[in-house]
Amino acid sequence: MLARQRQARILDEVRRAGGVRVSELTALLGVSDMTIRRDLDQLATEGSIQKVHGGAVLGHNVTEEPGFEAKSALAQPAKLAIATRAAQLISPGTAVAVSAGTTTWGLGRFVAEIPGLTVVTNSTTVADTISTGETKQTVILTGGVRTPSAALVGPVADATIRSLHVDQLFLGVHGMDARAGFTTPNLAEAETNRALISRAREVIVVADSSKWGTVGLADFGALSVADILITDDGLPNDARAAVSELVGELIIVSYAREESA
Repeated sequence: MLARQRQARILDEVRRAGGVRVSELTALLGVSDMTIRRDLDQLATEGSIQKVHGGAVLGHNVTEEPGFEAKSALAQPAKLAIATRAAQLISPGTAVAVSAGTTTWGLGRFVAEIPGLTVVTNSTTVADTISTGETKQTVILTGGVRTPSAALVGPVADATIRSLHVDQLFLGVHGMDARAGFTTPNLAEAETNRALISRAREVIVVADSSKWGTVGLADFGALSVADILITDDGLPNDARAAVSELVGELIIVSYAREESA
């Protein structure tokens, strides 16, 4: 298979699934990971895709909203490390809000084991994860219209959130950028995230380093709205410096990387 034929096949897979892993492409196309990485470099240069740790997603289209399943397959080790660290900030018996997202979904398994929590969430996947735990929890699911990223948004969700107060908000984001702030491709989700931020005493953003430099259609806050930002050690040094000046506290986590990553 010629390089351009292989790259076209890769692009088809990214468009179909919303994102792919290098390991999946090597198995699918029967070539080395170095060959796949060269193909991804070429597609990224052309703007067709965006490289992320361990794979690729569609290129920077501010209105593109990958589905939950596609996003959950990417940067899994980083997201797990971030979720593990975030859970350490939660005290038993408090009220926390957990937004929709794949990193917050990972946080849900830890939340399920912390006793006495009241959990407000606009994510059915997060609510399902928490409900499987043995520890007694009070879960308030906001209701609303479900987006491709499994977020419940709209007037019903916003009204429910604005009637509540929480100690901490754990907030997932589509993108983060020094100028654009925290963003999402979905206008309604941006409004719901603003509502969540307004009702929390402490805002904790959980976002892997691949989100840096990604800008969605709608912003829902400058980086400074985050009291704490938890990300992984893949965040470039210049980005760390920029973030450190704007957020209350930057927490960097490390994790074991796969050899193919």
